[in-house]
Amino acid sequence: MLNQIINDAKSDMDRSIDGLKKNLATIRTGRAHISLLDSVRVDYYGTPTPLSQVANLSVPDARMIMIKPWEKPMLKAIEKAIMDANLGVTPSNDGDVIRVGVPSLTEERRREFVKQARARGEDAKVAVRNARRDANELLKEAKTEGEISEDDEKRGLKSVQDATDQSISDIDKLLAHKESEIMTV
Repeated sequence: MLNQIINDAKSDMDRSIDGLKKNLATIRTGRAHISLLDSVRVDYYGTPTPLSQVANLSVPDARMIMIKPWEKPMLKAIEKAIMDANLGVTPSNDGDVIRVGVPSLTEERRREFVKQARARGEDAKVAVRNARRDANELLKEAKTEGEISEDDEKRGLKSVQDATDQSISDIDKLLAHKESEIMTV
């Protein structure tokens, strides 16, 4: 019982960190990265399809993403989907491939992205704290029902707190890395 509660809490905390990693990957850093286009859905014969499933994506240099569709008629649909996604980038079509230039960020825009990253980090911390609260409630409930002893409860509360501290530390490290990545010119 005790191990199950602790493992569930750790699992919830790990999911929060994984979600944060995915969220941070969508924030632009001024460098070209394929994950910038993850949210783009292309109309593929009437079905909204992720861009990576209809074209080959590559990053030939730090400021350019190259998209080579597997079917030539998809060029216009891909170009339209990128424009509709409102990512702040403009695709250019040369008949074979689409090139997406990633403009460098201004200082003000970089600071806005850092604020976004911090807000997403705070959301992840709240999710971790909620997992801790839920686990602590389950431990206290198990103790009052006599399923675990008082010593087990204290040991469980300490384990949950240790897992929480570790998760918060991991989140802070992710945020620090992302902030330095965003602020690097």
